[in-house]
Amino acid sequence: MSNQSPKMKSMFGGTPSGGFFDLPLQSPGDTGDADIVLMGAPAATPYASVGNYCAEAADAIRGAFGWPGVLGHHDFDIDGYLLPDGIKAIDWGNLDYSKTDFATNRDTIRDYVSKVLAAKAIPLVLGGDDSVPIPVLGAYREQGPLTILQLDAHIDWRDEVNGETMGLSSNMRRASEMGWIENIIQVGARGIGSARSQDRQDALDWGVQFFPMRDVVRNGIQAIIDAIPRHANLYIALDIDVMDPAVVPAVIGPAPGGFSYWQMLEILEAAAERARISGFNLVELMPSADIGGRGALVAARIVAMIMGLAARQRIHSI
Repeated sequence: MSNQSPKMKSMFGGTPSGGFFDLPLQSPGDTGDADIVLMGAPAATPYASVGNYCAEAADAIRGAFGWPGVLGHHDFDIDGYLLPDGIKAIDWGNLDYSKTDFATNRDTIRDYVSKVLAAKAIPLVLGGDDSVPIPVLGAYREQGPLTILQLDAHIDWRDEVNGETMGLSSNMRRASEMGWIENIIQVGARGIGSARSQDRQDALDWGVQFFPMRDVVRNGIQAIIDAIPRHANLYIALDIDVMDPAVVPAVIGPAPGGFSYWQMLEILEAAAERARISGFNLVELMPSADIGGRGALVAARIVAMIMGLAARQRIHSI
């Protein structure tokens, strides 16, 4: 007797394409006439102390929802087809990566994201740990000015950790050093992370607008949305540990009191009404810590909603 639980996708027959949400798979670098390009970035600059614990995340997210023909089904969370007529999205699969040559990893990620931007498409990047946004944001040099909306339980403003300056605890500090980054809005910080008081002060001195999770619960999201400049080029950097661990257990740094799925959709939808989604990453899903694939499923739904929101903006030329 098989220990494999039945999957809902098995009911419908057919063979999925292999891409996220049954998107067509294409070779990395081939944008064609795509409006949206999804890619997995299994590694950038993992810390030696913990290794590359998120390398399998992109495939776990793809596997959470790979029904044949699912894009032709009604999606009740967005109240329609996920991709409107006239919008093309593709999946490049996972980029190659090295377990030892992290500079090459960063170059690879930056170069492939640059290809998407040069084709005037929108990159959606699945990490990997939270070092992945550093090279992704590096690709936007000619696309600025850029506003970052970071959704994360931690502020990621360490200058270095054990001598490494490009790791997951430093991504927002490295972003602040990029001349094309105009605004950084950080949402969801809570509990204790790696940040010291001076790191927080450095961020405030730079001009970061912080909205800790406690303030979000007390005051709602309107002040966050108001902080996003109207019609800005908006990059959404989402560390999945911003979600409550009861919703997404599969993270290395869980912190009680995070977002629910519906709270996350509310903030993403409001941000999309305010500004143009120019790029997105989801990082820090740790499949080895998942419970029944629940974290991967939530991550897949969030990525799908971003794809749907970005697609609707393309239709309406926002």
